[in-house]
Amino acid sequence: MASSSRGVQTALQVVLAIAILALTYFLYESITAPYEAVERQKELTEMTRDRMDQVRSAMIEHNRREGRFITTLDSLVMWLNSDSTMVAGADSIFGAGFMPDSLPFSPRTGNRFELAVVDTTRTATYRLDDPDSDDFIGSLSGDVTQLNAASWE
Repeated sequence: MASSSRGVQTALQVVLAIAILALTYFLYESITAPYEAVERQKELTEMTRDRMDQVRSAMIEHNRREGRFITTLDSLVMWLNSDSTMVAGADSIFGAGFMPDSLPFSPRTGNRFELAVVDTTRTATYRLDDPDSDDFIGSLSGDVTQLNAASWE
C-alpha cells in the first residue's frame, strides 16, 4: 500500500510541476505581450514621424529651389525622382536607403499623408497630417512661426 501511495504522490507532483510550468508561461505572456505591443506602437510612431520629417525636408528643399511649396505629395515624388540634384543627393539629405515613392505613405498603416497648401496669402504655408494619429507638421493659419513646426517637437 505504501508503494501505491508513493506512486500517487509522484504522479501528483508531476501534474503540479506541469501546471506550474503552464501557469508560468501564461503569466510571462500576459506581461510581455502588452509590453511588446506598446514597443511596436512606439517604433511605428517613430518611423511615421521620420517619414513626415522627410516630407518636410523635401517640401523645404522644393520651396528653396522653386520659390513655392509643391501642392501634392505625388508631385513631390515626381520632382524628387526627376530632379538630378535631388536624385544624386537623396542619401545625404534624407538618409541612406531613401525611396521617394514611399514618401506619401504612413509606415503605421500605409494610408496616405494629407497635405494642404495655402499659397494665396503673402507667406505660403502648408500642413502635413498623419491620418492615423494627431501628428502634423506646419499650419494653415498663416502663422509663419509654425511654418515647419511639428506637433511632437
